[in-house]
Amino acid sequence: MSGEILFLSHRIPFPPNRGDKIRSHHILRHLAALAPVHVATFADDLADMAAESELAALCASHCLVQRTKPLWRAGIKAVASGKPVSLTAFQSPQLSAYVRAVLASGRVDTIYAFSGQMGQYIPGTFAGRVLFDFVDVDSAKFEAYAETGKGPRRWIDAREGRLLAAEEARLAARSQVSLLVSNEEAALFRARLDPALQATCDVRALRNGIDSALFDPAACTPAPAMLQCPGPRLIFAGQMDYPPNVAAALRAAQQILPAIRAQLPQATLHIAGRNPPADLRALHGKNGVNVWGAVADIREWLVAADLALVPLTIARGVQNKVLEAMSMALPVVLTPAAATGIGGSDGATYAVGESDAALADRTIDLLSDPGFAAQLGQNARRFVVEGLSWDATLAPLAAMLGLGAAAARHAA
Repeated sequence: MSGEILFLSHRIPFPPNRGDKIRSHHILRHLAALAPVHVATFADDLADMAAESELAALCASHCLVQRTKPLWRAGIKAVASGKPVSLTAFQSPQLSAYVRAVLASGRVDTIYAFSGQMGQYIPGTFAGRVLFDFVDVDSAKFEAYAETGKGPRRWIDAREGRLLAAEEARLAARSQVSLLVSNEEAALFRARLDPALQATCDVRALRNGIDSALFDPAACTPAPAMLQCPGPRLIFAGQMDYPPNVAAALRAAQQILPAIRAQLPQATLHIAGRNPPADLRALHGKNGVNVWGAVADIREWLVAADLALVPLTIARGVQNKVLEAMSMALPVVLTPAAATGIGGSDGATYAVGESDAALADRTIDLLSDPGFAAQLGQNARRFVVEGLSWDATLAPLAAMLGLGAAAARHAA
């Protein structure tokens, strides 16, 4: 066999400007250095479609399909077919035809699937190696949504969690290796399989890395708009149409910031990220809250901040927003959920708090002691520079894929 790879991804790995795309971007680049890669993927919008030339320059062939199916239509089809909404939303005859054609060439002996939505494109007849990157346990996330949801939304999320759990088990049984983003997430995934599958499935962690040369406080200048705001300045950054991020931003603005401002009246909170919903935008300019929406370069906003506040309640996998802040030598106050999978330790590389009061107190303590806050930030940067480069975290991939000899031929 020639050792070529088919890479299936639910979003085009360009540009690497959100958590899942950052991971898929670096994995795809790593795979392309090992062997020729064929890519089947989706675009969410025209900005994604504009990145097609970057994708084409990296891979041997590709198929990029823009998703246009409304979520409500995917939901109706999913209910009628008994499938998860997550799968029907990513069904494409065009992508299926491309996958069949690439596999029919006989050049591909490995499929790397990124995210559970893409398992539907792996033919049952494919006899090669399958490496499935679930990233995190999606079924558990929807179960958590259902626990706090109300009305029809609660039923929808509970149904999605149940059906995705069955799909995750099916795909784990189908794959040679199942990957999760942290040891904790891998343990959770394994524990949710029935005992027979636990005994036979190879479930491992493949951690996220960070480009510490790019995320370097010395490599960028602070965002002028943020510097015009009073300080100390706190930042929460992330994709702001993602429900856990929205909940965390609202928590920071409405529960935690008022307690901080009671002690430090000039403190301001800066929320940066694409597509903030109306209830979040409504807070802009009030009580020290600034909602900036999409920003051109998040590094400029991180370097302008005095502290990153990450009060996530639901946090699956490793949070890139935490790694980026740490790499920028920014002191980070976060929940235990947001710290999961990072490594490091409370008080040495970040500060942990569970309740609103604890998060506010840890933030006030750091802002009141600039010397210790600066040391915490430097410790955080040293931690990610020394142990969390992408080259280091992705080094096990070649052996997992059985590409040792193929990689040598490709490199030659």
